[in-house]
Amino acid sequence: MSTTSVTPASGTTGPPALSLETDLPVVARRHPWRWVGVGAVLVLLAMFAHGLATNPGWDWPTFFQFFATRTVFAALWVTVQLTVYGTVLGFVLGAVLASMRLSSSPFLQLVAWGYIWAFRSIPLIVQLLFWFNIAYLYKELSLGIPFGPEFVHFSTNDLFGPLGAAVLGLALHQAAYAAEIIRGGIISVDAGQTEAAAALGIPKLRQFFRIVLPQAMRSILPNGANEVISLFKGTSIVSVMAIPELFYQVQVIYGRNSRVVPLLMVATVWYIVLTTLLSIVQYYVERRFARGTTR
Repeated sequence: MSTTSVTPASGTTGPPALSLETDLPVVARRHPWRWVGVGAVLVLLAMFAHGLATNPGWDWPTFFQFFATRTVFAALWVTVQLTVYGTVLGFVLGAVLASMRLSSSPFLQLVAWGYIWAFRSIPLIVQLLFWFNIAYLYKELSLGIPFGPEFVHFSTNDLFGPLGAAVLGLALHQAAYAAEIIRGGIISVDAGQTEAAAALGIPKLRQFFRIVLPQAMRSILPNGANEVISLFKGTSIVSVMAIPELFYQVQVIYGRNSRVVPLLMVATVWYIVLTTLLSIVQYYVERRFARGTTR
């Protein structure tokens, strides 16, 4: 190790020469408790895996017997359909509501706020049962002049079936949350962006789609993906309407053979698989919209 001697200037008196080390060794900081935490987590995971493998209550033969059956695949397809329809319709209506809340019209703001307040306040199961039983409240619906003559009549029994009622309830419920997610993403963009674009003479529509929306998507995507995943798992609530989605079909099967735990695990694993796929898609979409902001 090299050293440098420091001597006092000539003609002066002072302390003896000091030796200062110029090449100091770098020692990494130790984190003993971090390794203790890692060890504890690994032990817990090992215990959980051992329980899954050795506990006969999980009944893995029954799990593998029903995991990939045609009935389960058909129910899984219904769940995916409910998720896709509810997401698309919900976010389209949510975008309209968000634009109404951001408009300069107090009337549009009040209407959008009232819709969001109502559909976020009423439980989803109540909304679904309402649309499912709308024929009980209104036997017929008509189009015409308010409090005047009616031109078209149609029975609510033929308006939509159980699947249509489920899609309508999920979409209207989702729209209330999607509106606030979209609005939050838009207002997160600095107002100076649009002011600079307006100063350059860029049309408002182009400002929104080329400047505001790409930046807003960075805030919209994480929350929006959470809502899609929540909706995917929330489709299990439509089992109260006897729609043969994944959770309902699993209930039907274990109602016949009394194998509750392995059938619930069938639904759980499929939910985990599809949620993981949605998370992967979310990652790549977020990375695309983050171009130019991360290095």
